[in-house]
Amino acid sequence: MKKRILLLGIVSVAMLFVLTGCVPGDGTYTAAKPAGFFWGIWHGWIAPVSLIIGLFNKSIRVYETMNVGWWYDFGFYIAIISGFGGISLFRKKNSGNRCNQDKNK
Repeated sequence: MKKRILLLGIVSVAMLFVLTGCVPGDGTYTAAKPAGFFWGIWHGWIAPVSLIIGLFNKSIRVYETMNVGWWYDFGFYIAIISGFGGISLFRKKNSGNRCNQDKNK
């Protein structure tokens, strides 16, 4: 059991380093080389991590300001919606409708 917890901790720390390697606002993107559609998707997926890092580092943002415009926004919002909407796929579904259960009481 201790090995499993240790392995989970190591994997969690490794994933944190991988996820924070390309956070928005780190100076990687410029006006000559802006962030595009796929970077918008990536930044949307790691937005919660970027938000936490941004609390401690003022240069890190949730959203990359040096981007290509509408396509970056589109990718960012697709990732935000699918990432947070995907959580509902793991919730336990009720066997009946809640409104019908309240009426039967």
